[in-house]
Amino acid sequence: MTKVAVLGAGSWGTALSIVLADNQHEVRLWTHRTEQAKKINQTRRNDQYLDAVIPEAITAYSDLKQAIAGVTAVVFVVPTKAIREVARQVDPLISPETTIIHASKGIEPVTLKRVSQMIGEELTAFKEEEIVVLSGPSHAEEVALRQPTTVTVSSVDPDCAKLTQDLFINESFRVYTSPDVLGIELGGALKNIIALGAGISDGLGYGDNAKAALMTRGLAEIARLGTSLGANPLSFLGLPGVGDLIVTCTSVHSRNWRAGNLLGKGNKLEDVLEQMGMVVEGVRTVKAAYQFAKEQQVEMPITEGIYQVLFEEKQPKDVVGQLMSRNKRQEMDDLAQLLMERYSQ
Repeated sequence: MTKVAVLGAGSWGTALSIVLADNQHEVRLWTHRTEQAKKINQTRRNDQYLDAVIPEAITAYSDLKQAIAGVTAVVFVVPTKAIREVARQVDPLISPETTIIHASKGIEPVTLKRVSQMIGEELTAFKEEEIVVLSGPSHAEEVALRQPTTVTVSSVDPDCAKLTQDLFINESFRVYTSPDVLGIELGGALKNIIALGAGISDGLGYGDNAKAALMTRGLAEIARLGTSLGANPLSFLGLPGVGDLIVTCTSVHSRNWRAGNLLGKGNKLEDVLEQMGMVVEGVRTVKAAYQFAKEQQVEMPITEGIYQVLFEEKQPKDVVGQLMSRNKRQEMDDLAQLLMERYSQ
């Protein structure tokens, strides 16, 4: 039995805690809200976030020091906007021998840092290369029901990736490994932007043709930006790339799809976020990706269009017209050029 602390008692943190408990680990599920911790321990439920029975092997804590005392691994599953704050609180409390894992998907606006970079900057005893990323097509609702799910874990340090794979893998939760941390993190973060777009498309009443085009061209945007930054282009064809893109763009479980759907139906962004009641990572990531594209001089017209809808109050139908009337071009010319530049160096 391994002691594991899961930081963040939302739907995904709760679902991952259930996976770990199923694997006979002792799980400490941390929340910053005392009442939530008490309710989980008393009722074995976390109904605000997930409709599932919480196994007895999971104990909820609101005291961070108690939650991480003596653990072998710490899993960060808090929203990206809280990553730095929580990591700073963890820093003086954690042993250098602990394995650090994160399952959060996003990019920090302004700094354009990925989650592993943020954690690496805040934890003084750990290098960014030691941090493990867990990502893939994995709705918390289905994971909690033990429905078949596959994810990828990635770290520059193969031993850390293997340890994480061993912690989580079981008969309903299959875990692969990858060395491409950059590609895995970017795929998991950027697909949320395209899921917002898919929701907007559905909210506008468009059909399968429009969604298929959006997802395919959205994947091209993700691959363009990721490849320009040094990611392996094949990573975007894997579970944290096209796999996560499919599940997030096509399911009502997806917060980003639901938020986009409300936007497509004419709701204002602030009203949508209030109605959702949970963090919609894609909204924050749009800002970062829009800035990234400008700095890297990478064309991301879908991302730019969604940025205009969210932050410049442009009408979704006008953005669709903008995208459909772009100049004629070959489908793969820009990505092919990036690949040639990458592999000719």
